[in-house]
Amino acid sequence: MYGFDSYVALGDSFTEGLNDALPDGSFRGWADRLAELLAGGEPDFRYANLSLRGKMLDEIMDEQLPIALELKPDLVTLCAGGNDIIVPGADVDAVAQRLEEGVAKLREAGIPVLMFNGPDTKALSVMSVLRGKVAIYNTHLWAIAERYGARMVDLWTMGPLHDRRAWSDDRLHFSPDAHRRIALKSAEVLGIPVEGDWREPWPSEAVPSRWLESRRSDLTWTKVHLLPWIRRQIRGESMGDGLSPKRPKLAPLVPLDVLEVPDKAQQQAS
Repeated sequence: MYGFDSYVALGDSFTEGLNDALPDGSFRGWADRLAELLAGGEPDFRYANLSLRGKMLDEIMDEQLPIALELKPDLVTLCAGGNDIIVPGADVDAVAQRLEEGVAKLREAGIPVLMFNGPDTKALSVMSVLRGKVAIYNTHLWAIAERYGARMVDLWTMGPLHDRRAWSDDRLHFSPDAHRRIALKSAEVLGIPVEGDWREPWPSEAVPSRWLESRRSDLTWTKVHLLPWIRRQIRGESMGDGLSPKRPKLAPLVPLDVLEVPDKAQQQAS
C-alpha cells in the first residue's frame, strides 16, 4: 500500500529510541513508531534497526551501512554525525563529507534514503552553544539530500521540539512524546497518511521556572550528564560498549499504537 515492504534504520541513540522507554526497560523510539505505521499498510513488512547509542559516524558507516547495503531494503533512514560534532574541536565539514559517502553508496544501490537534520538547541540553555555547529552541519545535510535525491525530516524547524518537554532529563535525548511527533513527521515526509498531528501544541504550563531554579538545574545537568559524556568521548568510550542492536535482522513487526505515549516511561538510559 505504501510502497515500503522493508525498512532498515541506521544511527545512534536517537534512532535506537532513547529515552522512549517501554515498561520492560527497552526503548521504542521514533524509528520503531515509524515502522509500526509502515507495517500497518504492508502485510509482509519487515524491519531492522541497527542503530546503537553512542555510535560515532565512522562506526555507523563501517558497521551498519554494509549490512543495510546487503539487505537492500525499500527504505533506509539515516541520522548520524551528531555525536561527532558535539565533541570540542570537531571538523563539521569533514563529518558531513563522511556522511555523504554513505548516502552516495545507498543511492547508488537504488535504496531510498530518509535523512534527518539536527534540532535547534536554542531552548536548551547550556546546549544552545552548539547551535552554530548544528546549523552548519544542517546546511551540509540539505545539500547532500538534494544532490542524491534523499528526503529530509527537518527537525530544526519542528516547533514542538523547541519546548523543553520535548527533551528527557538528560537534555541529550528526546522524550516519548517527541519521538511520537518525529515518527508522525517522518510519515508525513514519506507521504504516508496517519492519524495525529505532530504540530499539536503542548499544554500550557501553569508556572514557568524561575531563573535561579533554571541555573541550578543547568549546573546539575552539566555535572550529571554533560561532563561524563564528554569524558567518555575523550577516552574513546561509548554508552553502547558491550551492547548489540535491538533488531539486527529484517523481521516482521507487531505494530503497537504509534500514538501511545507511556505515562510512566523511564527517562534514563541504562
